[in-house]
Amino acid sequence: MSKSKIFDTALFVELSEGLPRQGPGSTEATLRALSMVHRLPARPRILDIGCGPGAQTIDLAHATGGEIVALDNRQRFLDEMLARAAKAGVASQIKPVCGSMFEMEFADQSFDLIWSEGAIYIMGFGTGLRACRRFIKPGGSTVVSELTWLTDNPPAEARDRWAQEYPAMRTIAANTQIASDAGYENVRTFVLPANDWWTNYYGPGEARLVEVRARHAGEVETIALLDDFRREYDLFRAHSNAYGYVFYVMRKTA
Repeated sequence: MSKSKIFDTALFVELSEGLPRQGPGSTEATLRALSMVHRLPARPRILDIGCGPGAQTIDLAHATGGEIVALDNRQRFLDEMLARAAKAGVASQIKPVCGSMFEMEFADQSFDLIWSEGAIYIMGFGTGLRACRRFIKPGGSTVVSELTWLTDNPPAEARDRWAQEYPAMRTIAANTQIASDAGYENVRTFVLPANDWWTNYYGPGEARLVEVRARHAGEVETIALLDDFRREYDLFRAHSNAYGYVFYVMRKTA
């Protein structure tokens, strides 16, 4: 089994179910990005693309008081999000939609803000930004986090790994230009700190990996796949100054 196929298997459920997040992030980072958004109305209408189990969805609901359409193609993530939202007292603000980001059928200019943490890469950074633009009201904004090179000359070990896993990864400057070309202005960015990888993502994931590995002892192919995930953790430990997740906060041009 290749790593790219794990997301369609029961092993993915074992590795991911119940974890705080499905990618790097934190409440602090979400709120920092939100504070950079230009002129949100009092109760904005927000589209959260690739919401996963909804940590940021719930943060946005608390912070804005708005209505959030939460889109993901895995129903179990939406169910998990709604359970969390109910405990947080914001379930009434969130409308879950199980569907593909490639087949979005929302009304044009129907959202004040489009949000996507760690998911826009699925469509491709530029393609995703262009797809989002039609759904944003005049003067509205798009906010995404994206895996990004933090140097023009990454170490060979990191470059080789991500050439296989995400060959479209670019620098902040390159992504900012892509955003401009896609019809956005006033692009503002910040890099997520390394703690935002470990506290809610890599740390819990690494602990889960140990448990799953023990359950699959003797399954050579599965163990090899899990060991590959461990190498990803070790790579970030060694080269977190070379790549990371970056928030891009941008406004739709007229």
